[in-house]
Amino acid sequence: MDLVSALARARTAEEPGPDTPAGPAVPDWPGPARTVPPAGPGRLDLDRLLRLSLAAADPSGRLRPAPSAGALHPVDARLAVGAGCSLPPGTYGYDPLRHRVHHLGPAPHDVPPGVTVELTVTARRTASHYGHRAWPLLLLDTGHAAAALRLAARALGTAPAVARLDGTTEHPLAAVHIPSAAPGPRPPEPEAPAPAELLARRSAPPPLTGTPARDDLHAVLATAREAGPGQLRWCVAVGGPRPELVEASPDGTLRRLASGEARPTLAAWAAGQGWIAGAGAVLLAYGCPSDAGPPRIRRDHLHAGHAVGCALLTAARRGLAARPVGSWQRADLGAALGGPPAQNWIVHGLALGSGRPEKRTS
Repeated sequence: MDLVSALARARTAEEPGPDTPAGPAVPDWPGPARTVPPAGPGRLDLDRLLRLSLAAADPSGRLRPAPSAGALHPVDARLAVGAGCSLPPGTYGYDPLRHRVHHLGPAPHDVPPGVTVELTVTARRTASHYGHRAWPLLLLDTGHAAAALRLAARALGTAPAVARLDGTTEHPLAAVHIPSAAPGPRPPEPEAPAPAELLARRSAPPPLTGTPARDDLHAVLATAREAGPGQLRWCVAVGGPRPELVEASPDGTLRRLASGEARPTLAAWAAGQGWIAGAGAVLLAYGCPSDAGPPRIRRDHLHAGHAVGCALLTAARRGLAARPVGSWQRADLGAALGGPPAQNWIVHGLALGSGRPEKRTS
């Protein structure tokens, strides 16, 4: 698969064709399904980790802690389990619909203590609805799954999880390592999410009305910038009486990139989703130039999905309604801001609303 050509085509105005069958919702892992046992003292609790990150909460498989374009959930997880976990060391395929694992073989010889979750995709699931627009969405969904795993590890109080989102490999696209429990108590992390927060996360349905307060926007923007490092740039299109495009400044405030109303243009660029024109604000990740090679394409999209996945939690804690926006066509934000064309395309977005009606001025 030529990822460069796939992304170039996904960015055009070409419409996807009719829906096709999505196929099985989980891989056909070999062998019998096993339950994930609860953890004993000093063991990493894989049962809770997976329930807080990847497991489906309903029989249809739509509702999960990690969002997905069209609720199609193409991301598959393979577990390389080392010492110190609630499962014996080995390699396992995970079934998120039944919350079961299938033993695939021994653990890799170099697997560290804890679990490494390797993330791959079944492209057919997303392509069944989005057609040629699927590949950017597949990468973004993988980034969201990585964020869900890291947030779940924080909720469980493990040592910091490490995500590999460098884009250098296709199989797996990404991996997250969660260390096994260290001896002795760990000091609580002040900003760690509670398990209930992760299970309650849902993408808000449109409309997302009301312009969020500037300190709320700065908090969401700061989370995204920290979680999505590298070559991505971040800004927010703000509605309200004085619409503008803003970015974070070094002094902890928001500074103006451009004045004027951007949301109708964003709605047109986002596959014609007209409701975006009325959203209170839209967080945007942009970069990934047209001449980027496959590693850069994978890296930028994985980081963008991971960052928006983390920003969703910040938005929820601030009482904001939020909905990821992954499909973007002709969205050359850099050129719209006066820069050279084809260098800074919108990669991902997060529509935000305060839940309160806009204040109208005469």
